[in-house]
Parts: sequence; structure tokens; C-alpha cells
Amino acid sequence: MAKARAIVKRLKAVKNIRKITRTMELIATARFKKAMDRASEAAAYTKKISELVADLSQANLEFHHPLLEKHETEKNSVLLVLTSNRGLCGGYNSGVLKAALKRYKELTASGQNVRLEVSGKRGISFLKFQGIAASQTYTHFEDRPTFEEVDELASRYILEYVEGKIDRLDVAYTEFVSASRQQAAVHSLLPIGVLAESVKETETAQKYDYEFLPSAQEILEEIVPTAFKARLFKCFLDAAVSEQIARMVAMKGATENANEMVGTLSAQYNRARQSQITSEILEIIGGAAALE
Repeated sequence: MAKARAIVKRLKAVKNIRKITRTMELIATARFKKAMDRASEAAAYTKKISELVADLSQANLEFHHPLLEKHETEKNSVLLVLTSNRGLCGGYNSGVLKAALKRYKELTASGQNVRLEVSGKRGISFLKFQGIAASQTYTHFEDRPTFEEVDELASRYILEYVEGKIDRLDVAYTEFVSASRQQAAVHSLLPIGVLAESVKETETAQKYDYEFLPSAQEILEEIVPTAFKARLFKCFLDAAVSEQIARMVAMKGATENANEMVGTLSAQYNRARQSQITSEILEIIGGAAALE
């Protein structure tokens, strides 16, 4: 009887866990749909404005924006790592942190002073465990990052780059390719000329003739920082939707495992109960035979 009771107790615990994982799966699914809509809407805008900046960077203009120009020497770099505040999302954080550590070691080995900034409690805890100090940490970026929050961060990076305080900005995050494919990546966002080269890498170098109204300088001063802010915002949106997909998949797998465990425990309970009933019947038959 004790064995059957232990199985029943464990069976109840597994069923309760199954309810939790199933609920978390549904929540992640709902959040994923909203996050994917935001990421998809931002993708088209970011791509178009990046192509425009790429064209302008290759045009024969007398004026050049400082964000498009690479510094003569790269001594001070910033590595921004985007992770999640919560766990239970499979290998989402491990993939980003692995890519971030690789880039961090590469920049350090090249003699650069790397300033590490981390978003997400999971990344903060991991780097602290590794003994790597982060100069800035952020925990307020949840599954719905706003442009105002990212704009504050982007404006600081722009100012530091223009003033020469930093020479490079890399962002480690999970890139959203499609609903079935997400990959950890590290992209260089500053200088923007690096981004422009990646957009136009399949095309030959050409010179473009433009007519500007009111002036090329005023247009570039407006569109170049906007392109950088949009690209950084898309990194946060990609990270948010990728996190929800990872959590959705992880919770679905946990729910399926719980279903299998419930079936196994139910079979064990039935066998234990059947064995107990058989033993009780044999005892009754034995007792009746002794009385005869």
C-alpha cells in the first residue's frame, strides 16, 4: 500500500507541473504572436532605411556624417549583450552568451579596451559567475521593449562615438530569421559604414547622383542617426520574439515529457494496485483454507 501511495503522490505532483508548463506554453505563444508582429513591422522599415544609408554612403557627397566614418584606430569598444530576465527558455541565453564571450575574447586579444554592457538578469548572473565585470546592466527591457527606452540608449552611443569616446559598438543577441529559425549573432552597429557595406556586399561600388532639398547635410544629420536607432531597436525586438519562441518550445517539450511521465506512473500504479489486490485475495484464501 505504501508503494501505491508514493506513486499517487508523485503522479499528482507531475500533473500539477504539467498544468504549469502548459499554462506557460500558452502565455509564451500569445506573447510570441504579438512580439513577432512588432518585429515584422520593424524589419521592413529597418531594411529600407539601411539600404538608403548604404546608397548615400557610396554616393559622391562632399559632406559625410561622423557615424558613417570609421575611426583611424579602434581602442575603445562596447559590447552590448541582450539576454532574458527569466529562465525556462531552453538554450536561448546560452547561445547568446557563447557568441558574446567569443567576440569579447577576440576584441580583448586585439588589444582593445572592451566595455561590457548586459541586458537581462540571466546574462548578468552568468558573467558575474565567470568573473567578468559589466560596466552597465539593464533589467527593464522585457518582452515588449519600447522605442523610447532604446532611443535613450542609442542616443548615448551616438554621442560617445561622435566625441571619440568609443570606436566600435557590437551587439550580441538572438536574430529572428523566421518562426522556425533563430540564431545567436554578434553584429557591429557602429560605425554605420560597416552596416552599409553588409547591405551592399552583393553589389559593385557605384556612384550615385542625388538632388537634396533642403541640403545633403541636413538630410544626413537626420536619417543616419535614425537608421542606427532603428537597427538597435530591431535587435531588441528580435531578442524579445526569439525569447518567446524558445520558451514556447521548451514548455511544449516539458508538457509532452510530463504527459509521458503521467502515463508511465499510471501504469506503475495500476500494476502496484493489481499486485496489492492479488496479495490480499491470496491472504483471504489462505485464511479461509486454514479455518477448514
